[in-house]
Amino acid sequence: MEDNELDSAAYLNPSSGAYAHPSTYHTTSHYDSYEETNQAKQVAVPSSSSKTPEVVIRGGKGYSFVKRLFDIFVSSVLIVLLSPLLLFLFLGVKLSSKGPAIFKDKRVGKNGKTIYVYKFRSMYIDAESRLHDYLTPEQYEQWLKDRKITNDPRITKFGHIIRKTSLDELPQLFNILGGSMSIVGPRPIAQYELEENYTEEEQKVLLCAKPGLFSNWAVNGRSNVTYEDHKRQDLELSYFGKRSIWFDLKLMFMVIPAVLGHKGAQ
Repeated sequence: MEDNELDSAAYLNPSSGAYAHPSTYHTTSHYDSYEETNQAKQVAVPSSSSKTPEVVIRGGKGYSFVKRLFDIFVSSVLIVLLSPLLLFLFLGVKLSSKGPAIFKDKRVGKNGKTIYVYKFRSMYIDAESRLHDYLTPEQYEQWLKDRKITNDPRITKFGHIIRKTSLDELPQLFNILGGSMSIVGPRPIAQYELEENYTEEEQKVLLCAKPGLFSNWAVNGRSNVTYEDHKRQDLELSYFGKRSIWFDLKLMFMVIPAVLGHKGAQ
């Protein structure tokens, strides 16, 4: 089975080895009800249907501990090595348009906790408050659905460059160092995105991990893969059945050609 298959190993019945789509799963009613072992987090909820499979989420306490050490080490090293580039981008944003260089975006973190994700500002300072002034009705509908707009008029000239190369995401290294994000994990999303596009069961799975700088969805499609046909959800949720230090490293190396090829970038 290929790593980017949509109906992948995020949901596995350990007794039969059969895979199933996330919509067929039942989980417990609280995020902290997952039972952690050294091998996997597993939730098995009785169902009236004997065919309902159990949810298995790979990665236990040992994985979480090693991953946190890895996050601290990698983010610290990258912040030091990339400090000249970070300074250049900071000044580029400040000099190209009015407003702060860093934009704080409100997102949902692990266990539903509110976090603020850092980015280099790529839009005009009034981009959020004047949506109807900047966008056509069709663009506004697209923004409500995907939070992404093709040829977004709110993006500055310098913003187009840093978005196309994903350099606007680099300040998230500080989120990772601080512990609110990880190098690899599902991309951070807004509360309304979570509620509108994921079932209650899927939300519990998605929020049992820290959001990541790199994700299965970001590597395998980004803006080319949307919520509308559930493919974005499938890609993000499929990560949980595959996650390990080795799979995380694989996703990190897959990011390089994705970024250089501007795959799904807007």
